[in-house]
Amino acid sequence: MILCAGESLIDMVPENGTFRPLAGGAVYNTTVALGRLGEDVAYLWPISRDSFGEMLLAPLNEAGINIDLCPRTDRLTTLALVTLDQGEAVYSFYDEGSAGRMLSPDDIPALPDHITAIFAGGISLVPDPCGAAIERLIEQNHTKLPVFLDPNIRPFFIQDAPAFRARLNRIIPQCDIVKLSSDDLAWLYPDLDAPEAAQKVLQMGPRIVLQTGGSAGSHAHWAGETVTAPAIRTTVADTIGAGDTFNAGVLASLRRQGVLGKEALAGISGEQIKAALTLGAQAAAVTVSRAGANPPWQHEMPGN
Repeated sequence: MILCAGESLIDMVPENGTFRPLAGGAVYNTTVALGRLGEDVAYLWPISRDSFGEMLLAPLNEAGINIDLCPRTDRLTTLALVTLDQGEAVYSFYDEGSAGRMLSPDDIPALPDHITAIFAGGISLVPDPCGAAIERLIEQNHTKLPVFLDPNIRPFFIQDAPAFRARLNRIIPQCDIVKLSSDDLAWLYPDLDAPEAAQKVLQMGPRIVLQTGGSAGSHAHWAGETVTAPAIRTTVADTIGAGDTFNAGVLASLRRQGVLGKEALAGISGEQIKAALTLGAQAAAVTVSRAGANPPWQHEMPGN
């Protein structure tokens, strides 16, 4: 069972002069996408007992997600208020003292034996105490479980860039797979082009660094020759949740191929990586073809 650990929140999206609440959060989206793809998946993140918490629970339950590791709390759900400035989305976060923000390192449990891999990342890595909690989760388990990290860097959310860079410098060497968008790589290494930046990250210790670029497709940097998979052509409604769904497709493919394990990843082939990138692209294409973070169910995937 794959454990996803990281933020869930409510996006307050402008609609007809008011705001429409939508369940979201990068790690939450990947969790739901994995469940819809038919994977065994568990979620670790505090969920409020408020009405927004109930809104977050519904898609998790519908997708068959195990929420045994989700503590319930009376603290409020994080809200992300989205406004538009000349067509560009601008976010304001209502996060102080929220259910997720206050997850502490002492709240991280010993993981049950049925957990076989960890996916983590998102803005949950940035503030404390929750950032320290996710760091603790990885630190305690990376020697026995494969870790897939997607930092999903959002510069507007980072108040202390040196501290966040230091956290990534501690976490990335403990990870097996790190996924970074072109924008992420530009933030990490502004003086390098994306492939050079990805190689820098690879030198920190991961077995695979995935570089994504939307319509430009994806690239996997590893011990062999760089593996590339094109984006799937489709009519784009919006790109919300595309990268999160890509992550789910990659994880699902690796698990189905039997290479989502510490030893198995050490012997992975270029063909197996290509298959994972391809499933990720196929899943993401469905998500971008419809409004919002609405990842595909397995029966909606090509070949089903």
